[in-house]
Amino acid sequence: MTIEPDFLDELARFDAALNRESTALRQGDQRSPRIGEGLTFSDYRRYSPGDDTRLIDWKLFARTEEYFIKQYEAERSLTVHVLVDASASMDFGDGDAHKFEAAARLGLGVAYLTAEENNQFQFGTFRERADRLDAARSNRGELFALIDQLNELSPDGEADFERALADYAGRIGSRSLVVLLSDCLTDPEEIATGVAALARKDVDVLLVQVVAPDERDPPAVGDALFADPESEETRRSYFSGSLAERYRERLDAHVDTVSNRVTELGADHVVVDTGTEFFDAFASVWLQ
Repeated sequence: MTIEPDFLDELARFDAALNRESTALRQGDQRSPRIGEGLTFSDYRRYSPGDDTRLIDWKLFARTEEYFIKQYEAERSLTVHVLVDASASMDFGDGDAHKFEAAARLGLGVAYLTAEENNQFQFGTFRERADRLDAARSNRGELFALIDQLNELSPDGEADFERALADYAGRIGSRSLVVLLSDCLTDPEEIATGVAALARKDVDVLLVQVVAPDERDPPAVGDALFADPESEETRRSYFSGSLAERYRERLDAHVDTVSNRVTELGADHVVVDTGTEFFDAFASVWLQ
């Protein structure tokens, strides 16, 4: 792992840019629709000029062709829990597109801006269980310590969504947002069971599914040996154009199934291509 702390300074500029944009649109401090403005959906109201456009429900617009704003119950004090999948399948991708590194950077970014919003964060990884890494300080020094820990961590083993998330749910004792970052390469029903354990009246869940470019479009051509990094099972196949197309269709279907199952539970789901420029990827998570 080669996470450099410099990107935290870039995040500060990112946050400042959001504040400038907000000032141009409306009075008051900029807040993420989730962090700082409450997590519990209350009602809809029609969009009025000057409203924060990021609060528009675009899915509702697609159905009605009218602009509606999501309203949330006011809640200024919350804890944001960041959990990064550290299983072996996350040890994939080159450079900045490495899945675990990309997920860790996104999670650190969420933690950083959470602290900037004067909220508390907790940061951990999960495999068969969830392990908390932070020391409950929720400040910049804490983030530097987390970067050091993450740089020393090597993804391995298997992720057990059901066990790890059910166990973690028992540790949450206050109003919270849980941000899960994973490649979700397991049975969607197991993911849904884990998310269901977390999701309750006072807990919101955002599942960030990371996909590496070489995962979407494997560079293999012809006779190739594929290996499962978690089970170490291998399979030889002739990776032709038609097989590659079927592979992409199955991957897309898996992503859709994961999305459908967790959104049915009231959670949110966003897919991040790890080959995307970091701040574009981060914006898709922070503004979700």
